[in-house]
Amino acid sequence: MHRMKQISGFLSGHIAILILIVSAAAFFYPKGFSWATNYTTFFLGLAMFGMGLTIRAEDFKIVFTRPKELLAGCTLQYTVMPLVAFALAKLFDLPTDLALGVILVGCCPGGTASNVITYVAGGDVPLSVGMTIVSTLLAPVCTPVLTYLLAGSWVEVSLFTMMLSVVKVVLLPVLAGILLYRAFPKQIEQIRDLLPLVSVVSIVTIIAGIVGSNAEKIITCGALVLAVVALHNGVGLIVGTAAAKWWKLEEKKVTAIGIEVGMQNSGLAISLATAHFAVNPLATLPGAIFSVWHNISGAFYASIRNRKKQSVKAAPEESAMTEA
Repeated sequence: MHRMKQISGFLSGHIAILILIVSAAAFFYPKGFSWATNYTTFFLGLAMFGMGLTIRAEDFKIVFTRPKELLAGCTLQYTVMPLVAFALAKLFDLPTDLALGVILVGCCPGGTASNVITYVAGGDVPLSVGMTIVSTLLAPVCTPVLTYLLAGSWVEVSLFTMMLSVVKVVLLPVLAGILLYRAFPKQIEQIRDLLPLVSVVSIVTIIAGIVGSNAEKIITCGALVLAVVALHNGVGLIVGTAAAKWWKLEEKKVTAIGIEVGMQNSGLAISLATAHFAVNPLATLPGAIFSVWHNISGAFYASIRNRKKQSVKAAPEESAMTEA
């Protein structure tokens, strides 16, 4: 068990590298991974169930103790990211498939990876977890409505059907995990450190399937998608951070909000693209590339925030030495 916990912790902390390795394997050996696209919904539901198992009752207290920060983070999540995605799709004149995929990513809630990155960056982890929970619970309404409003000029969006889909693959698995944890808290706590492994394996499998299925198309449009995804993610990180600073929040909260706004549940974007837009196969590609990129950029952002924290901490010490 101890060995498995070590493996789980290592893979969770190095998910970006793992995704790159598996994606490379899927690119050069697509037949070995393309089968996973048939089970995208299952794997995403499994990842969401794993998330639900990690949510304790006290995690919901953040909703009532820090409503200002939660409201700020979720508002930015569901305004900045969808609008930036729409603007980039127009600016780059993206073809229908890619425009739809980018907008789907922008309209999704925060991803669970944001909690890990926030921890690494020394941010406010409870706030990050709270924002992820709230934005996820709002997803059955916010994600389909925003997709309908923003992507409607490219494709026909079935609002009610998409709402049901988000409920099935996100809300129900998360609630099932929460209820199971409440019923068997001691047993779940014993395997708590292994639960991130469930989400890691699920997300990596989803991405590998998408890469394997689109290996040839990645060659022709992969660079364009990466550029758009990087800009989308970068704007989210910058605007989230700037807005939190403008509201004069403490640095830990600034870090948490910046990361939460910039990092999306791209697995949900892939699942929705697969389930509802099968005639637009490349719509899954932005979500797959975002999954890789936001872990890399998140780690980079974390290192910047850590350096800033260390420089701020060192300033008073240097001042004290000067006065002495």
